Amino acid sequence: MASNSRGDGGGIKICCSAHPDAPLIEDYRAGDQICSECGLVVGDRVIDVGSEWRTFSNEKANADPSRVGGAENALLNGTDLSTMIGPGTGSASFDEHGVAKYQNRRTMSSSDRALVNAFKEISNMADRINLPRTIVDRANNLFKQVHDGKNLKGRSNDAIASACLYISCRQEGVPRTFKEICAVSKISKKEIGRCFKLILKALETSVDIITTADFMSRFCSNLGLPTMVQRAASHIARKAVELDIVPGRSPISVAAAAIYMASQASDDKSKKTQKEIGDIAGVADVTIRQSYKLMYPRAAELFPEDFRFATPIEQLPQL
Repeated sequence: MASNSRGDGGGIKICCSAHPDAPLIEDYRAGDQICSECGLVVGDRVIDVGSEWRTFSNEKANADPSRVGGAENALLNGTDLSTMIGPGTGSASFDEHGVAKYQNRRTMSSSDRALVNAFKEISNMADRINLPRTIVDRANNLFKQVHDGKNLKGRSNDAIASACLYISCRQEGVPRTFKEICAVSKISKKEIGRCFKLILKALETSVDIITTADFMSRFCSNLGLPTMVQRAASHIARKAVELDIVPGRSPISVAAAAIYMASQASDDKSKKTQKEIGDIAGVADVTIRQSYKLMYPRAAELFPEDFRFATPIEQLPQL
């Protein structure tokens, strides 16, 4: 048996001395690594890291053949490397007083239990609004920092978890509105907002300022609007902010009003009512109306030059 090792990107790579670029075949039964070109055994006693069992649908749900425990979680104290001993069945498992001889090395502390429950809540909320794993991981890290620092004593863990998810979305560049987070949480919008401010202050972190562009494509997609209308709405919202037509208005309400204006200027299939847009954007009809009233007098300046009007500006709703 002959083998060769070479550095590859800072690591050690085992390869055949005669064919260094040939892929190796792993024989798990014999525990060998074999060169696919010449059949030379270049490594032996290979450890099979795959599972040692097969699972079938008719097996008992509570039968767990794993002997290595759960995955390591760096966010838990001791990385959750606890030893769980199953209940004894024979007489040798108990002493003369009927007490179990073998005890679990460590039961989960109340601190870890709170963390596990919060991580589960964050994961459940993220699943309901289709957020990716990267956002969940960032939210878990934020919660762990707040929990360890004891910065928000007296606040509900669910409220802190909801605020961490909101901050995580903002920091990852895919912001969600407070109402969207509130819809999948058990906590009120007001309480999530309070925790949001306290967490930013406690962790000395920050979030980017949200703009109309952050929500435009998602709102238009959910409304089923064509690309032309979405492009026009984005242009209208951006120009309205640049020209300072909507001072003090939230980006969400400006985006909703821009979508309403663009859709009303398009053909009948693309026209959307204030209520339809409000339901998607999470803002009240009156809020859209107030922003739209500010934008309407200068509508001619807001539309892109190449926009094809199905309804002329003069015939747009004046509310």
